[in-house]
Amino acid sequence: MTGLDLAFAACGALAVVGGLLAVTTRHVVHAALWLVVALLGVAGCLLVLGHELVALVLVLVYVGAIVVLVLFALMLTRAPIGPDLVHDVPWWRRMLAGAAGAATTALLLAALLPLAGGAVERREISNQAVATEIFGTWVWPFEALSVLLLAALIAALAVSRGRRAEEVSGE
Repeated sequence: MTGLDLAFAACGALAVVGGLLAVTTRHVVHAALWLVVALLGVAGCLLVLGHELVALVLVLVYVGAIVVLVLFALMLTRAPIGPDLVHDVPWWRRMLAGAAGAATTALLLAALLPLAGGAVERREISNQAVATEIFGTWVWPFEALSVLLLAALIAALAVSRGRRAEEVSGE
């Protein structure tokens, strides 16, 4: 096992642990922060694989924009900071979610294990080709995403302002 293999395994383990903690924590803000850890683990895996551009785009778009937007919306709407015990789910739904997660993991392993064994022919893709696709072909969906994020930010601000007006008139 080489150093790159160990680095990839460490980043993968960080991503898996961060993802599990993001979906199992009862604190909404902690879930968003664990999501940042999981996404940084995935970006680390991409860096080890030599895809610096995709890792940078992942960090900029997801960590830099979406997670910050989620945290900003949580702060604006004054979401409860402590554990969310109101929305507790019964045990059978947790077991069903665990079974769905295990089935998804099994499907992913069935698709990815042939790649690890060398059964599938790999081809190198340059950063130039990825950049051309992202900023050429997919530039309009990126712009649509930025408009959607802006609309969500404005909506969070409107919801926040609406609650303050109700609180003042109710006093």
